[in-house]
Amino acid sequence: MIKEIEQYLKKIFLKILLLIVKNPNYNNSYPEITSNTKVLFIRLNRIGDALVSTPLIDLLKKKTDCKIFVLADKKNHFVFSNNPNINEITIFQKGLKGFIAILKFIKNNEIDILVDLHDDVSTTVTYIVALANVNYKFGLNKINKEIYSHIVPRLDASTNHIIDRILKLTELFNISYSKDEIKIGYYPKDDNIKYANEIIYNKFSEKKFLLGINISAGSKARFWGVEKFIEIIDCVKKYNINIILFSELKDYNKAKSIIDEKFIYPVSKDFDKFVAGVLCVDLLFSPDTSVVHIASIKRIPVFGLYVKFNTKDMIWSPYNTSFEYVITEESTLKNISVDEVKEKFIPFLEEHLKSYKK
Repeated sequence: MIKEIEQYLKKIFLKILLLIVKNPNYNNSYPEITSNTKVLFIRLNRIGDALVSTPLIDLLKKKTDCKIFVLADKKNHFVFSNNPNINEITIFQKGLKGFIAILKFIKNNEIDILVDLHDDVSTTVTYIVALANVNYKFGLNKINKEIYSHIVPRLDASTNHIIDRILKLTELFNISYSKDEIKIGYYPKDDNIKYANEIIYNKFSEKKFLLGINISAGSKARFWGVEKFIEIIDCVKKYNINIILFSELKDYNKAKSIIDEKFIYPVSKDFDKFVAGVLCVDLLFSPDTSVVHIASIKRIPVFGLYVKFNTKDMIWSPYNTSFEYVITEESTLKNISVDEVKEKFIPFLEEHLKSYKK
């Protein structure tokens, strides 16, 4: 009931706002995209949200060579920071001052096209898009569709991958692509790639198939449990492989309870160092959706643990990447048994061990 009231109030607000803000190009003319066209992508919120937005950004740059700007969040801006296809990143600051600042940024940079990358409705983004002095405003067909000059259908979230739903916006740019050329656009710094390789080299005297196990996720509900991670590690020790554990700082003590500290990848607040480490593994085991997208940068096979509680949306699986998983429809991972995981994980691991080349 509360959600229905919120939706109703949003619709009322939009109607009032649209009486003030008129867009003369609504579903009419389309802009000509050239190397001088300035496009601002808006993607607030979390790391995973930013990662799944990068394929569209990279694709547009590749196809048109336009100038690309990104409005990001303080929680995800670093995902875009080393992307050679992005000309400038600005971080949204909450509050009236930050809101005014971004409208000024849009005006001063003479943005030609504004693109809302959000698959759902963001009140903050709705304000920005509606009040920005930009002729062309692209977005998905949502309840706030009137704020855009051009929209495309929002694909069914229960049957379409989040990246495919965002890529639907390519139709507004009149660009085509093949699914094979789509991947996450994250670019680790060379120094951090070198750092990660040295860490792996120093930890393991012999090069073998490297299994990466990430124990951390965005919420406590997605921590599988110390004893369960210990049991799954004990189970795979019979294979001729190396194992490295990934953890956030908040879970570091748990990590030390799971495996010898020398087999834990150095914990750091530097996201880029973490990514560089994940990209060294040959197969990743993870309960975190942002980390599985990182693995897909290099098509690293992923085994995922997923909470699909009270939603019909498709899980955020890695794109164009070998993938196996276990899902629970409960609110946490705690009731997923080790036997249930082993039943799917062991054959998946063995399959990729067969094709491994040093």
